[in-house]
Amino acid sequence: MLRLGIVGLPNVGKSTLFNALTSAKALVANYPFATIEPNTGVVEVPDPRLGRIAEFVKPERIVPATVEFVDIAGLVKGASQGEGLGNQFLANIREVDAIVHVVRCFDDDDIQHVMGSVDPARDRDVINLELALADLAAVEKRFDKSVRAAKSGDAQAKLESRLLDALKTALSEGRPARSVVPTAEEAPTYRQFNLLTAKPVLYATNVAEADINTGNAHVAALQAALAASTEESEVVLFSAQVEMELAELPVEDRKDFLDSLGVTESGLDRLARAAYHLLGLRSYFTAGEKEVRAWTIHNGDKAPQAAAVIHTDFERGFIRAETVAFEDFVRVGGWKPAREQGLVRSEGKEYVVQDGDVLLFRFNV
Repeated sequence: MLRLGIVGLPNVGKSTLFNALTSAKALVANYPFATIEPNTGVVEVPDPRLGRIAEFVKPERIVPATVEFVDIAGLVKGASQGEGLGNQFLANIREVDAIVHVVRCFDDDDIQHVMGSVDPARDRDVINLELALADLAAVEKRFDKSVRAAKSGDAQAKLESRLLDALKTALSEGRPARSVVPTAEEAPTYRQFNLLTAKPVLYATNVAEADINTGNAHVAALQAALAASTEESEVVLFSAQVEMELAELPVEDRKDFLDSLGVTESGLDRLARAAYHLLGLRSYFTAGEKEVRAWTIHNGDKAPQAAAVIHTDFERGFIRAETVAFEDFVRVGGWKPAREQGLVRSEGKEYVVQDGDVLLFRFNV
């Protein structure tokens, strides 16, 4: 399951966004630190292809891919040294795949800004600094232990201490952990560190309803700051208030509401799509009488790796994958006509699964 951690300053719309995405009803209030305990919620990733496949398969159920959102208390300047609620909550997002950084890009005198004014570029810097300082503390703590172990001649300890030294230098100079590119040998150890600034970042710019299509000067300022940096990230426009209103509507009325605003996608749709793109993810489908289901894999994954997402036994005993493209599957009307027309291919272990493939795995354990 894809996991996204939501961070940001207090009163930027984090909990409002979280509520809209998950209907979890986390506490929303006009004062700092309204969120005390981390909130988690699992949401479905919208994918209209599932419904199209189900038209022909007639399954008992449809199971979309899911995303887990983790919302933590708002961070403030000095959080890594214990200001506000301190950085105790950062541990809750060390295991996520990417960070959603909610940035306030709207003006409203009735909603206080913890730093006195709306300045998204400054707010980004504040949060990034606190994440980097938290990473630096974690690296320094681990570095000393690793150096001691390396003196015994342990090869893994030597590799780890060398990598930690490079990370310590980068973080001390104000650069994120992602600026240190590990070698193929170092990569598994690097991933185990779970450093916050090594994770991809998706900026969710919270704007007023009137700016949901075009953005505004605040969004432009953030985009300019990102363009001037080396950070690889994506920016998604959303309005937390609009998302809350949308979440409260019956499903059948949501499209009309979005149409009235001149948008075709909800904030969830845009965030999910941007997260998949940022992380290099794609979906394939399985289609049978019991269920039609979406599975999430990485770009470049081969058939056995895709099979392992369902169950490790599928990878271990992989024989072949029967494969048909989504477009062909729905064009001819399902498995039977696809086979009759020669559209179902038998692919082996080297096949790179494509986005939208409908797969049936053959395996033996």
